[in-house]
Amino acid sequence: MALIESKVPQSKNSPAAVPQDKRSKKSNASAQKRRSNITGWLFSAPALFLLVIFLIIPIIITFGLSVTNARLISPNPPRFIGAVNFIRAFTADPTFVRSLLNTLFFAAVVVPIQSGIALGLAILINQKVKGVTAFRTMIFMPVVTSMVVVSILWSFFYQENGLFNSVLSTITGGLWPMVPWLLNPGTALPAIILLSVWQAVGLHMMIWLSGLQLIDESLYEAAELDGANAWQKFIYITWPGLRNTMIFILVTITIAALGLFTQIDVITHGGPQDATSTLVYHAVRKGYREQDMGYGAAISLIFFVMVLLITAIQRWLTRDKA
Repeated sequence: MALIESKVPQSKNSPAAVPQDKRSKKSNASAQKRRSNITGWLFSAPALFLLVIFLIIPIIITFGLSVTNARLISPNPPRFIGAVNFIRAFTADPTFVRSLLNTLFFAAVVVPIQSGIALGLAILINQKVKGVTAFRTMIFMPVVTSMVVVSILWSFFYQENGLFNSVLSTITGGLWPMVPWLLNPGTALPAIILLSVWQAVGLHMMIWLSGLQLIDESLYEAAELDGANAWQKFIYITWPGLRNTMIFILVTITIAALGLFTQIDVITHGGPQDATSTLVYHAVRKGYREQDMGYGAAISLIFFVMVLLITAIQRWLTRDKA
């Protein structure tokens, strides 16, 4: 009877049928995967901690404050008021509407102008000519200068007896009227736009330049053999090769333009007649200077959603359609 039982074949799916070395390999692979996951989480922990502290928690606090009437210094505790702050922004605060329009106008002008000028400068300094390193350094110098310092310096240039009016008066033989650039509602925001483009164009020039230097030179050599001119080489080689760089530059310039604050805070304080007020400046003014934290948080949340929507639209428009 014992001999008969010993000859009965075992099922292939039974544990005994699986070779010992195969089971050990599976267990080793799963253990190695667990260790790899733990190592990955440990390396990611500092970045995740900073994201939670400086991004997730502030957003939650901002959302909580935006539905209350909280004030910075007040003997009364905050009270829940729902969507009153958001309704107030769009219906009872003309400065908010003006700040929103100013912010969108600033971004709509700065993004194409700054990226276009930076691309042109990058193509220029990508040529192997004498003195290009000094020219590159001069263009990049404003980037490493504090925006506060640049704003103060340009505020002197924009005065009635400042550098710009003096130069224009000299060129026109004294016919140029002394324009108070920062005191005129029609010229204050364009003056801020010119300052902002001048200060940041060097950074994006260097980013474009790094993208240009990644394009294979043999493509240009082949295009020359085919008789392509400079414009055709730009359209069919340079621009497609800069696609990823273009997406990065558009997103970064847009976010920086929408977050315009320092120049306004240093030079114009939102004036004249709210002509240079922006969403970020208006939120800071309401939240801290006027101590209306609930309303300031609501404006900040509106700004946050607006940036997300505009960035998402940009990414959708520049997606790879292949």
